[in-house]
Amino acid sequence: RNFYYITMLRDPVSRYLSEWKHVQRGATWKTSLHMCDGRSPTPDELPTCYLGDDWSGVSLQEFMDCGYNLANNRQVRMLADLSLVGCYNLTSMNESERNSILLQSAKSNLKNMAFFGLTEFQRKTQYLFERTFSLKFISPFTQLNVTRASNVDIDGRARKRIEELNFLDMQLYEYAKDLFLQRFQYSKQEEHQQNRQKRREERRLLREQRAHQWQKEEVAAETAVTEDYNSQVERW
Repeated sequence: RNFYYITMLRDPVSRYLSEWKHVQRGATWKTSLHMCDGRSPTPDELPTCYLGDDWSGVSLQEFMDCGYNLANNRQVRMLADLSLVGCYNLTSMNESERNSILLQSAKSNLKNMAFFGLTEFQRKTQYLFERTFSLKFISPFTQLNVTRASNVDIDGRARKRIEELNFLDMQLYEYAKDLFLQRFQYSKQEEHQQNRQKRREERRLLREQRAHQWQKEEVAAETAVTEDYNSQVERW
């Protein structure tokens, strides 16, 4: 079957804060199998960050301090082919090589997707989706800049720490934003050219219709003159 893969990306800091607030309210991913190369990771490969049923009430500092937190660089990890780096086995290669492979894999997969959008550009995302799939939404997307993440007041030090923890996501997002805006600009230019071609075609058809109409009127006039002449001849 033909599948079109699409995704949405979000500013890494906002996304991280949003996930923290989500976990703080009791959300978990216990049902996620994290399948890779046909198996789930072992507890040693993917330790948990908390004891008990969930991580309710976790502070931002505690959330950032867990080295096994899957919130770190989540967007790169979910877009990359983890089998290239031994899945969740961190001992299969050195960290620098692993990070480089993951980032390049995520970029490549993102580039090859039929469509991706950015939450900070809702209208542009809608436009690209409609152009890509020749569909029209019944109402325009709404840009909501006030979210749970935007309501979190953090200082510069905490923001810097989040950026460090998500340094792969930060690089991916910059790449994604550049690619997204390139696609948007290209689609706009393509639409402009198509509209211009459509107007040219409409003008050409209009000229042909007018020319055809003039020919019909000329033929009708000639016929009228001929008939008038013939009637005169009959009278003579």
